[in-house]
Amino acid sequence: MTKDLNTTGRWLKRLTQGLAPEPQDRKQLLAVLREAGERGLVDSDALTMLEGVLEVGDLQVRDIMVPRAQMAFVRRDSEAARILPVVVESGHSRFPVMDEDRDDIVGILLAKDLLRLTTAQARERFDIREYMRPAVFVPESKRLNVLLCTIEDVIEQIVGEIDDEFDVEDDQNIRRDAEKQFTVRGVTRIAEFNEYFDARLSQTEGFDTVAGLLMKQFGRLPRRGETASIDGFEFRVLRADRRRIDALRVVAPRDVLPPDERSAGA
Repeated sequence: MTKDLNTTGRWLKRLTQGLAPEPQDRKQLLAVLREAGERGLVDSDALTMLEGVLEVGDLQVRDIMVPRAQMAFVRRDSEAARILPVVVESGHSRFPVMDEDRDDIVGILLAKDLLRLTTAQARERFDIREYMRPAVFVPESKRLNVLLCTIEDVIEQIVGEIDDEFDVEDDQNIRRDAEKQFTVRGVTRIAEFNEYFDARLSQTEGFDTVAGLLMKQFGRLPRRGETASIDGFEFRVLRADRRRIDALRVVAPRDVLPPDERSAGA
């Protein structure tokens, strides 16, 4: 984070050189940015984005919420034939799923998950409960700049692909985050997990990965946020879709050093 702030500081210093005295408040900063736009140093689209970023700090969630009367939603008891036209006509990517009471949101439906309903047979077997994602409720008084830090997809639209706290490097399946706390890829082999943690998780026929072990434990594909305890290890699903478990938070019964650090200290 310090590196990013230093980079931004250098960028602003270059931007303001020769334009005006160093800005002392946000109003002066905006004036400098607009002057840079007038001189062609910042194009109009970038200037609009920068002004929006500065404005975010003054806004709350209620300032950008869609009024309930204008909200596109689907009913939990609706069939696929009634849901698909709503999705197509609205053009949205996410839809609140309502119960009988319009104030009762029971989940979120993603339009992309409905791509599997391409056959009449699939539409007849449609059960919305198998498609719903958990709904995240945000207080309307929450500040936008705080909320924005939790919406990786929005940030990536501006700055491109970024790593989040659940991403693990391509050359590793297990990352130590803190004492007794680790991020583990779902595709991690149980044998690799056991070697890393000096554990004895059982490997049975058909389940040779950590994700497979969790699925066996639950008897189904668990959803994000669900937890399980196996041989003293606490597993929490960090990221998953309808096909796989992508990332897990693992709390070990004792602190464990990565094998390479154990070897170095030997």
